[in-house]
Amino acid sequence: MTDPLRILGKASSINVRKVLWTCREVGRDFAREDWGSGFRPVDTDEFRAMNPNAQVPVVQVADGYLWESNSICRFLAGEAGRVDLLPVRPLARARVEMWMDWQATELNPSWRYAFMALVRKSPAFADPDAIAGGVAGWNRQMGILDGQLAKTGAYVAGPDFTLADIVLGLSTNRWKMTPMEQPPLPAVEDWWARLCARPGFQEFGANGVP
Repeated sequence: MTDPLRILGKASSINVRKVLWTCREVGRDFAREDWGSGFRPVDTDEFRAMNPNAQVPVVQVADGYLWESNSICRFLAGEAGRVDLLPVRPLARARVEMWMDWQATELNPSWRYAFMALVRKSPAFADPDAIAGGVAGWNRQMGILDGQLAKTGAYVAGPDFTLADIVLGLSTNRWKMTPMEQPPLPAVEDWWARLCARPGFQEFGANGVP
């Protein structure tokens, strides 16, 4: 019997929730510990020994620790042999990983200012022009996702549910829950309904936490 996966990170973290949802999809038992803002601090020598970036999530594995949420999701799919979530064929795998990487490098940076201003209410993110620019940029990136979903008619990387849907499902939950003007994105809405039928997403994605 495999021991429960030790996950370090608070349950409200968007990146921790990617990992938790993936665990549910692959049937992996886990034991989560509260680390991060409001809980055990991550800016310590103890935590930096596990992740030098001082960020959650971190998971404990046989030879040490893994960090970077998208990589942890890839590990979990591979460990479980779930080639439906992360294909083995190079091109099919690249299609999934392309959208996972886009989530990390293009979509995530687009929301920072608007999210910090409108949800976190941070005084450091209070410039109205910057907020408006952030909202516009975020909506523009979501439009790219809508275009892709309109092409596939199903899921992000094609006809089947994959890890790309997990990471982008969490991002879309954040977009939908941020109090700002959002354009109609019909393909995103249809896909969202499909995601909401999955118990893991109900528990860790569309669960009332942005």
